[in-house]
Amino acid sequence: MTGTTELPREILVVAHARREDTVAAARRVIAALQSAGAHPVLPDGDVELRDALADVGHLETLGKGVAVDDLELAIVLGGDGTILRAAELVRSGTAPILGINMGHVGFLAEIEADVIDDAMRRVIDRDYDVEERMTLAVEVTDAAGAPIYETWALNEATVEKAARERMMEVIIEIDNRPLSSFGCDGVVISTPTGSTAYNFSAGGPVVWPTVEAIAVVPLSAHALFARPLVVGPEATVAIEVLARTDGTGILWCDGRRSHDLPPGARVTARRSPEPVRLARLHPAPFTDRLVRKFQLPVAGWRGPATSRSTGADGGTVSPEGAE
Repeated sequence: MTGTTELPREILVVAHARREDTVAAARRVIAALQSAGAHPVLPDGDVELRDALADVGHLETLGKGVAVDDLELAIVLGGDGTILRAAELVRSGTAPILGINMGHVGFLAEIEADVIDDAMRRVIDRDYDVEERMTLAVEVTDAAGAPIYETWALNEATVEKAARERMMEVIIEIDNRPLSSFGCDGVVISTPTGSTAYNFSAGGPVVWPTVEAIAVVPLSAHALFARPLVVGPEATVAIEVLARTDGTGILWCDGRRSHDLPPGARVTARRSPEPVRLARLHPAPFTDRLVRKFQLPVAGWRGPATSRSTGADGGTVSPEGAE
C-alpha cells in the first residue's frame, strides 16, 4: 500500500512593517506556523516586512513558488486597511482571511492581538468557520459607452468630485431605469460589509452581514429626494456623471483603487460572483460586534431571561460584547 504525502500548508502573513508591535506579532505567528510544519508566505514586493523578519528563517513568497491557489489561509495583522490589502492579494483564490486587530477599530478583524497564541492553535487545527461576504463588480464606460476600466470592491465603490470647489452633477439609475439627478459631492455604493465604513460616515444604514443588499448613499446632495437607498443584491446600480458637469469626478473602490471620471462617464456596480471569505474563530451576533467595536452604551440592559446569566453576586451578566 502506497502512502500519501500531505501537501505543504502555505499560509500568507500580511502585516504593517512600520509598527513594532505588528512586526512582533508577525514573529509570533510565524514561529507558531513553523513549529507546526506550515510554510509562512509573505507578499511579493513587501521588502520592509521581509527585512524586519530577516532572522526568522526561510519565508516563501507569494507569486514566486507559491501561487494564490496554494494558500490555505491569509493571516492579517493590522486594521481594516491591511485586511483590504490582503483581500486584493487573495482575490483570485479561495483562501479565507483571518484578521488580527492591532489597536484600531478593526471592524473586519476577527480577534484582538492579546489572543494570538490561542488563535494560532485554532489555525493549526483548522478549527474555524468561513464566512462569505458579497463584493461588487465595478465597470466604468466613457460617454460613448466604451468600457475603460474594471475593478471590484469589498466595502464600497464611491463616485466623488475631483475638485473640492466644484459640485458634480449625477443621475442615479437602478436596474436600467433613471431614478433622480442632482448636484452632490458624490455617491457611495456599499455592500453590507462596507455599511460600517464610508457608508456609515455618510449617514447610510448599517446593514447586517446576513442581509444581502446594496446601499446607495448620496454625499451632500442638493435635492429633496436624495435619501439613502437599499436595493436587492441582484440589482444593478449605475451613476452617470452628467455631461454638463463643470469638472471631472473620480471613482474610488475600498479607498485603494481609483480611476478618473470625465464628464459623461458611467459607473456601473453589481454583485460580483467572487465573494471575499473571512475566517471566524468566534462566531457571535453582529449586534455584539457593533457594541464592542463602537463602544456603544448598553448599561442597564436586562433583556429576556434566556439572554443573560446571573453572576455570583446575583447581578446580571451581559452577553459577550455587550460591555
